Amino acid sequence: MRHSATAVSVRHGRLPERRARGPLARLLAGTLAVLTVSAGAVAAYAVGDTLQSLKPSIHLVSASGKSVTPPAVGAESGEVNILLAGTDTRTGQGGQFSTADELAGSSGAGNNDVTMVLHLSADHKHASVISIPRDLMVPVPSCPTTNGSTSAQSSAQFNTTLSTGGLSCVVLTAEALTGLTIPYAAEISFDGVTAMSNAVGGVTVCLATPLVDPYVGLDLTAGDQTLVGSDALAFVRSRHGVGDGSDLGRISNQQLFLSALLRKATSAGVLGNPLTLYSLAKAATSNIQLSDTLSSPTTLVSIGLALKSVPLRDFVFVQYPTMTDPDDPNRVVPEPTGVDALKRALTTDTPVVLTGTTGSGTEAAPSATSTASPTATAGPTATPTPTPTSAASTSPTSTPTPTAVSLPTDVTGQTADQQTCTKGN
Repeated sequence: MRHSATAVSVRHGRLPERRARGPLARLLAGTLAVLTVSAGAVAAYAVGDTLQSLKPSIHLVSASGKSVTPPAVGAESGEVNILLAGTDTRTGQGGQFSTADELAGSSGAGNNDVTMVLHLSADHKHASVISIPRDLMVPVPSCPTTNGSTSAQSSAQFNTTLSTGGLSCVVLTAEALTGLTIPYAAEISFDGVTAMSNAVGGVTVCLATPLVDPYVGLDLTAGDQTLVGSDALAFVRSRHGVGDGSDLGRISNQQLFLSALLRKATSAGVLGNPLTLYSLAKAATSNIQLSDTLSSPTTLVSIGLALKSVPLRDFVFVQYPTMTDPDDPNRVVPEPTGVDALKRALTTDTPVVLTGTTGSGTEAAPSATSTASPTATAGPTATPTPTPTSAASTSPTSTPTPTAVSLPTDVTGQTADQQTCTKGN
């Protein structure tokens, strides 16, 4: 199934923005007060420079009416749900994206061509990242804007929600799709992908075949390739050069890239290098717009500390279950059986087990270890239909092991420690 590219010029205003200067200023002042030696002065400069690079936050309407208090320094408690929307806007991106044709293709807010929802379990032992396809046809609720609100739509392409009603509209639609309450969100542009890959010194990916995509200027030979800068961006944007040329194939390729990025970022060489950590923080704060619920530095640190405890084998990337839209072969709609299983796992805070393939754009690496087997993707024992553990069968002094939910075989994805290779088109 080949999906046609959507080229929409959008110039909608963003939701009201506000700067969290108070908390940032207090944190910086406290840091400067305790760091008095020369090494501390360098650290204080790094903290201050990183905080200065924070973009204005975006007011997240789905969190209104609920008090979200920045946590104290330490791992965030309970489950965490975050949405990341990658906009395809060319506005302010410069370089190759500053031409009239590029700006006509997507300007202003842009479309959310990449949308991922991260669910971290309450016990911080497993995490799921759900990729929602850009071409998914879904109901879109009424979304608030600076001029009031948009009208609800019975069916619309998911990647139009950002241009329709801003980041809150993406979140509101994703909440309905996943069954989760999502209090945190962020928006990343092209520049952000480039900066993050540069900050870790490049991301090494495996190519089973050459990858050529003139639409994004990519021409890579087969084998291991270390991608930095514009090549890293072109790799995650490539659709015509990967798998069957569809957005679904591109999703599996993006999951491969993010898995490789996670393995690189959690390696001892990266975590043990303060300069690299500083570069990562600066890259993130300079190129990502955070929701106002996420803009406190202590919130970011707390979530990062909570995520750190999840083993790579229990970090699962999942493509939202879909099937071909009966009204349009170039679009997809939710697949009920897979969606029900995924929602059940997410809303009951239960691990998921992948039983299908890694997707049309990737395949297992020739040297892949046993982590690629479906039964190794989650620690707990998997059963197609989980049953709650009764109090009578559980020892009072023991913590019951959650029963994992096996997703149908047509649901694709991979774990973060799984070695996969891109299949060129």
